[in-house]
Amino acid sequence: MLQVTRKDDKESLDNMIRRFNKKVQQSGVLGIARRNKYFEKPLSKREAREIAIRKSARKAAKAKQYLSR
Repeated sequence: MLQVTRKDDKESLDNMIRRFNKKVQQSGVLGIARRNKYFEKPLSKREAREIAIRKSARKAAKAKQYLSR
């Protein structure tokens, strides 16, 4: 669990909230929670590899199209 304590007595609540939000984003907790929000059937290694290949090919095609403008 992430915790933020006051640096000194004069630190405002807004600064503490800002530091807490930054720590949460850097830790990756929100991304994990979003991924686990819905159950997904586990994929076999072959299926996962095929999906990754298609995804990278799509990404490369999109980058190539963007660069050719």
